[in-house]
Amino acid sequence: MLAIRLQRVGRKDYPVYRIAVQEAQRHPSSGRVVAYVGTYNPHTKEVNLQKEQAQKYLDNGAQPTPRVVKLLKAEGVKLPKWVKEHDGKKSKSVKNAEKLRKNQPVEEAPAEEENTEE
Repeated sequence: MLAIRLQRVGRKDYPVYRIAVQEAQRHPSSGRVVAYVGTYNPHTKEVNLQKEQAQKYLDNGAQPTPRVVKLLKAEGVKLPKWVKEHDGKKSKSVKNAEKLRKNQPVEEAPAEEENTEE
């Protein structure tokens, strides 16, 4: 199975990415690259994409990563129905929510007794 991923290139502290079609069964850095279909510069937001070639791999079942889906959609590539688009909303779950201080039962403070000695 193939995957469409970003492959980091560029110098230290200035990443530039290639949009690569790789074998998905292997580790991302060691998967055999089938083709490069474009580049992405996150600093200038510039995307160079070979749309026809990317469309060919998508039609043949290549799985794009969420960031690549966003880039392809922005460039106007028609995505298949099975591609999941990320909604952009982060869902954060709290472990052991019952232990949070705000979820503990409220303890009433003991009323202060006034000493009224005359």
